Amino acid sequence: MILDGTQDASIQAAAAALQRGELIGLPTETVYGLAADSDNDAAVAQIFTAKGRPSNHPLIVHVADADAIMRYAREVPVFAQQLIDAFWPGPLTLILPRLPDAAKASTGGQDSVGLRCPSHPVAHALLKACQQLNPPVWGVSAPSANKFGRVSPTTAQHVAAEFGDELLVLDGGACEVGIESTIVDCTRGEPVLLRPGAITRDDIERACGQRPLSKEELPAHTPRASGTLLAHYAPNAKVRLMDARQLKAAVEILGQDAPPLAIYHRSPLRSQARQLQLRAMPNQAADAARQLFSDLRDLDALGVPLIWVETPPDSADWEGVRDRLQRAAAAG
Repeated sequence: MILDGTQDASIQAAAAALQRGELIGLPTETVYGLAADSDNDAAVAQIFTAKGRPSNHPLIVHVADADAIMRYAREVPVFAQQLIDAFWPGPLTLILPRLPDAAKASTGGQDSVGLRCPSHPVAHALLKACQQLNPPVWGVSAPSANKFGRVSPTTAQHVAAEFGDELLVLDGGACEVGIESTIVDCTRGEPVLLRPGAITRDDIERACGQRPLSKEELPAHTPRASGTLLAHYAPNAKVRLMDARQLKAAVEILGQDAPPLAIYHRSPLRSQARQLQLRAMPNQAADAARQLFSDLRDLDALGVPLIWVETPPDSADWEGVRDRLQRAAAAG
C-alpha cells in the first residue's frame, strides 16, 4: 500500500505501524529503506527475514537529529562531531562505539553502531513523529528496501514491486541522491571510509581536517557495515565492466545477429546489432548516481542476460558510482 508521504495522516499511520512492530517502506534522499523500530528486536528481525539478509550484517539506525545520538553511541570523537556539524542531516553514516543495550539486533553482534540523520523531508517528518509517540520510537533501522544483494530502490513503486502491496510505503518521490550514504568508521581515532557515496573523501577532509583512510589500508579488522560486501547491488543480468576502449572494440565486433545485450555507456557507440539495447550514462557524477539504480532496473527489465557497463572515471566524485558498479559486476 503506497501512501502519499507529504500528507500528515500518512506520516502518522507509518509512525503507528513502526510502534506496533511492523515494517514500512521509507523514502530517504539516498534510496528507499525497509524500516523498523531499532529498539524492537522482533521488528528488526523481520527486516532480515524479508530481505533474506544475513543476521550478522549490520543495519543503519536513522535518527531525527544529532541529539538522538546519546541514545545509541557512548562516544563521539571530535572529528566525528565535525562531520555531523558539516553533513547532518544528509547522506552520511557514522560508525560509533555503541551503548551496551542499544539497538542490539541492528548491529550484527558488534560493539559499534551506524547512525545517520536523513535530510529527506518525509523521512525527517516520520522520525519526528516517532519521537512524539507514547512510548516513543527513537531510531529507525532501515537498510535498502530490496532483496539482499539486489538493486536498491529509488522510488516507492520499486519497493512495492519488491515486497508487494501489503507493505505500507511512504511515497516521497524519486530519491535525490540515488546511491546509499557514505559510511565513515569513527571508532579508530581517525576517519576510515568504509563505503563511498555522495559525500566524497575530499568533502570529509575539508570538514574535519583529516583525509579518511581506506579500509584496505588498515592491517586490523574494521567494523562490518551495510553495503560493503564484495558482491552487491546486482540486477538479474550479469554485469561486466569495461573501459571505453574495450567497450568500443567489443561493440564493433558484434554482428547483426548478436545475442540480446544491454550497454550502459558514456562514450559514443555505434553498432548494427539488432538486439542491442543502449542506455547513455549521464556525464556528471551526481546525475549518474541519481539515475544509476533506476537505469539498472530498466535495463534488467528488458530481459537481457548481460549488461555491459563503461567504467566511470577514476576520480573522487565518481567513487560512489564506481563502487556500486564494481560490486554489481562482482555478483556475476
